[in-house]
Amino acid sequence: MKLNIMAAALLTGMISCNQAETKEEKKPGTFGEDVAFLQKHLQNVVVLQSSSDSSRVVVTGDYQARVMTSTASGSAGKSFGWINYNLVSSGKLSPHINAFGGEERFWLGPEGGQYSLFFPGGKSFEFDNWQTPGLIDTAHYNVKSQSANAITYQYAGSIQNYSGTTFKLDISRTIRLLDNNAIAAQLQYALPEGVKSVAYETENVLTNTGDSAWQEKNGLLSIWLLGMFIPSDQTVVVAPFKGVADAHAHITDDYFGKIPPQNLQVKDSLLLFRADGKARGKLGLSPLVAKSGAGSIDLENNTLTVLFYEVAPQGRYVNSKWELQKEPFKGDAVNCYNDGPLADGSQMGPFYEVESSSDARALKPGETLSYKQVTMHFEAADRTALKALAARLWSLPLEDVQQFLSKK
Repeated sequence: MKLNIMAAALLTGMISCNQAETKEEKKPGTFGEDVAFLQKHLQNVVVLQSSSDSSRVVVTGDYQARVMTSTASGSAGKSFGWINYNLVSSGKLSPHINAFGGEERFWLGPEGGQYSLFFPGGKSFEFDNWQTPGLIDTAHYNVKSQSANAITYQYAGSIQNYSGTTFKLDISRTIRLLDNNAIAAQLQYALPEGVKSVAYETENVLTNTGDSAWQEKNGLLSIWLLGMFIPSDQTVVVAPFKGVADAHAHITDDYFGKIPPQNLQVKDSLLLFRADGKARGKLGLSPLVAKSGAGSIDLENNTLTVLFYEVAPQGRYVNSKWELQKEPFKGDAVNCYNDGPLADGSQMGPFYEVESSSDARALKPGETLSYKQVTMHFEAADRTALKALAARLWSLPLEDVQQFLSKK
């Protein structure tokens, strides 16, 4: 989430306190247990599954067509998404935000600034005034169509920004489970032997249903997709970027204070970011250098995750900093976050995040902004298969990952 340091600390502390009031439940380790938990506490839970393999994805309209988790190995398989068991099981809503978890949720940007969707006009950019809009926090999205391996949700509503502009809009979100042929086509090569996979595509469509065009001078909207995943001591986020001369000037690594070198390596055209859920840190990549294909490697479980999304290098990307901004359309295209405890020991997770955003466009009445993302998880039978995947995706030797993770 794109917050300043003080506000983020207050936010996480408040959520942690709210969750501490609920009964603690241990996070199960299998997809089937996660599905059973969600079906117990929610009304609208759908499992998408393949007829040709054991890949599964679970989604819910109760939480804005959110992908809660997925697996490559059926009900008994590893579950990839982080779910906030305490909040979901409480049946209660929290102030400011409901961090239910899930490995891909739909949001709209910007968060802060004169075109903010999270602050009422005229109020200061302080935590007490910050509120996640209901249509991306508590609203129920309706099923428009459904099959065994795909589902489309729809929501119609409106939202007002800090400057007083009201956007009347329609949101359509399709989640589609991909088969092995689609995975190979996306990767442009066949998977190595001994690799199980699950992959899904989301197609997110934002339509201007009002009677006037959206204008840059009044603020624009972006589609913002955020994924929360389960960390380990041997997990690292991998984010490719364009290796241009001034690339480092377009990478922000001090949102919550400077990330120490043992937790972040920025080298050549690839960055490695420790994702152990033990030290809070966040980074952002400008569209001028961001490349599609950020993800993670978990050496503890021999798994690899990769997200493919669209980047428009010359596009307008909303700025979400909590301030009146000089450049409201020079924000990030990609963000990564590692959760960790606050000074008082409280913590919402642990989890880590990989986020992507669309560019923002001045839509005329009836025009649409479409933004797609593909999420892939791979389980390797051994380190050899994992090594082959990392080499093909990022030209990344696993020895480099091991060396980075060994830093103290």
